[in-house]
Amino acid sequence: MKLKLIACALLGVGLSFGCVSKQHDVSITADLSKEGATINKDIYGQFAEHLGRGIYEGIWVGHDSDIPNTKGFRNDVLNALRDIQVPLVRWPGGCFADEYHWRDGIGDPAKRPVKVNTHWGGVEEDNAVGTHEFFDFVELLGADAYINGNLGSGTVREMAEWVEYMTSDKNSTLANQRRANGREEPWDIAYFGIGNESWGCGGHMSPEYYVDLYNQFATFIKTPPGKKPKLVASGGHTEDTQWTDVLSASIERNMDGISYHFYTLPNSDWSNKGHATEFTETDWFKTMERTYRMDKYLKNNIAKLDANDPEGKLGFYVDEWGTWYDPEPGREPGFLYQQNTLRDAVLTAVNFNLFHHYAERVHMTNIAQMVNVLQAMILTDGDDMLLTPTYHVYGMYKVFQDATSIPFTINGGEYKQGDQSLPAVTASIAKGQDGKVYIALVNLDPANEAEVALDFDNGDYSSLIGQILTADAITAKNTFDAKEVVKPASFSSDLDELVLPAKSIVVAELK
Repeated sequence: MKLKLIACALLGVGLSFGCVSKQHDVSITADLSKEGATINKDIYGQFAEHLGRGIYEGIWVGHDSDIPNTKGFRNDVLNALRDIQVPLVRWPGGCFADEYHWRDGIGDPAKRPVKVNTHWGGVEEDNAVGTHEFFDFVELLGADAYINGNLGSGTVREMAEWVEYMTSDKNSTLANQRRANGREEPWDIAYFGIGNESWGCGGHMSPEYYVDLYNQFATFIKTPPGKKPKLVASGGHTEDTQWTDVLSASIERNMDGISYHFYTLPNSDWSNKGHATEFTETDWFKTMERTYRMDKYLKNNIAKLDANDPEGKLGFYVDEWGTWYDPEPGREPGFLYQQNTLRDAVLTAVNFNLFHHYAERVHMTNIAQMVNVLQAMILTDGDDMLLTPTYHVYGMYKVFQDATSIPFTINGGEYKQGDQSLPAVTASIAKGQDGKVYIALVNLDPANEAEVALDFDNGDYSSLIGQILTADAITAKNTFDAKEVVKPASFSSDLDELVLPAKSIVVAELK
């Protein structure tokens, strides 16, 4: 049965957005009986690096803290992360990974060596959170582990022995050392990265040189049957496709995917990235234009994979992405602490829709980073905590974890400034694990509504019910004095005369 749907969205608080003269006209057509790629739950992965207050103060306060905690991890943060169903956490870096020596982080915490975190602020790292503590954390979350190994300053033996320590079920010296340190059963590792940003902070290598090192290190990653993690090669960044091309053409075994990093800088200038909370609509557009380059960059890298891996065995893992602004005044620049606003929420949803579109290859991503660093889900201040606009997008989109995408066509609607233009609306449609059909709609335009006409085959639906995220101002943010300025509201509509408000995100179930 074909439904021609033109919808008019209503906020659950009773505010309606009537039709206005200046709006975008967008049409979406889909056959709801068709199935596309599975949207891997790991697309919603997180990243926790030893950086600033991301680990210490952010998630870890220690067993003796007055802040309520479980095994040293603060309960408020744990509960909030459970609510968005975090599927995967990457640790210990990042650039930190290629200076991390795992033996520094096991055994009696009082006897662990103290090192200087040379990448991030030059602070002392006392290794209070090491291998055992990290696995405590992901187990408390119900998440999987993505461990990033040290290729840059480590050795083949060190990496191989870390994997044995974590995964062996034998009576080897390393397995018994793990048991003596409090863990009887081996852990499961979902992904294991061999180096990080080997083109930069991980060693300033060429891809050809890295290929030889990867093959050497990967050869000695050995686990019991059924315990081997997906092995991740350190790939390229931004517009680069050379790393993807060389790695996928040259590494013939022991590789399950290639990593990729891309950050959204409003000004596309590392020396003048842009302000996190004080910006104009011109800055908003520049930010959206920069983040939407992800579409081209994914397409170009996946073309290299398709040429070199026509059987589709390799995944493309965007294991660092998100916004990166100038340091917040008055804070240590190396801690990368930044606020985030409605702008960050909208671009998060834009990226999710892109990841869904390329889900046949994009099996995992990790936003940078989880707490108190860059585009964080959560900010903490002593015993206080707030949820950012980005956090709420993760909560709204959790219905897409392991959902089956439904192909669709979208037409119409341009968001323009000068001679540049972007799609005014992006979307996702998928059948969830619960069998329900969900749609996500994002209006990038901060000033104009979008009338969305939905034309569905093989679907008998009469309404949309879900949530909407928007705010009055493009700079709207949550603060410790006002924690709920940007938060989802209930959304419901009959399937007629629906208008998607400016600068908004809607995730809804078809009813």
